[in-house]
Amino acid sequence: MQLSLGPVLYNWAPERWRDFYFRIADEAPVDVVSVGEIVCSKRSPFLAAHMPAVVERLQKAGKQVLLGSLILVSLRRERRQTMELAAAEDVSIEVNDLTCLRALAGRPHAIGPFVNIYNEASAAFHAARGARRICLPPELPLSSIATIARAIPDVTIEVFAFGRVPLAISARCYHARLHKLTKDNCRFVCEKDPDGLLLNTLEQQDFLTINGVQTLSHTCANLLGDAGSLRESHVGSLRLSPQDCDMVVVAKTFRDVLDGRDDIHGGNRRLAAVYPGVPFSNGFLWAEPGHVYRRTRSGDEQRLSAANRDSQ
Repeated sequence: MQLSLGPVLYNWAPERWRDFYFRIADEAPVDVVSVGEIVCSKRSPFLAAHMPAVVERLQKAGKQVLLGSLILVSLRRERRQTMELAAAEDVSIEVNDLTCLRALAGRPHAIGPFVNIYNEASAAFHAARGARRICLPPELPLSSIATIARAIPDVTIEVFAFGRVPLAISARCYHARLHKLTKDNCRFVCEKDPDGLLLNTLEQQDFLTINGVQTLSHTCANLLGDAGSLRESHVGSLRLSPQDCDMVVVAKTFRDVLDGRDDIHGGNRRLAAVYPGVPFSNGFLWAEPGHVYRRTRSGDEQRLSAANRDSQ
């Protein structure tokens, strides 16, 4: 089973963003890395100067690099940016909005978790048009994941396995509004919250996380304990979404458990230590409310061990 790293969703300083990927290239046991600004097109110019060096460093380290398209394309300059991205010939594209598909014209590409693929018919539609790997939406239950994976065995099916869960995208910027600014004059206030801004209910319960125009869960998805069930369902890759924590340790933890060098309980302890104060969740996978965390059971350990034996 592969490990992939999704694009940074938050507004990190350009130098920090660059150094993060340099370290991923040098130290993280991931097979595929998606890069690029996919949340807010206003952030893109700040990363442009570092993008060539980041892509080169990752490729030299043996990682497959994907350039992510915007999740929501609503402006003329965003359409132009998407067309220019799709024209890249030396790096594969990860499609996060259907605007990008026409420009790709059937060339091999990947599909990100922001495209609504909820059944085997829609998955087959994208596979016929060049999709070689598909990261399914994080709200899908295991039964649907298994059905889709069986329907398109020649496509790598990926599941969102670690990170705050992306739930919605909007044309309006929550960060700007909170600071009494307009979206066009936002002053990039989202950079003050490198792991997103926690949103509470009126009863002061932790509820959601705000990231500019994007809404994410407060909880952190953690499917480490479900890797055996996912492997049995023919999932070929687990996606880790960058958070404000040591993602190299996160990647090594997943790799160690997947390869049998550590058990699920030990792995979960390592994840809790590296990303403290943020509760885990896996409810969507088990057709329960998304914030729920179904703890690892003995059968999960046995399924992972059996899947490891079968893969060998």
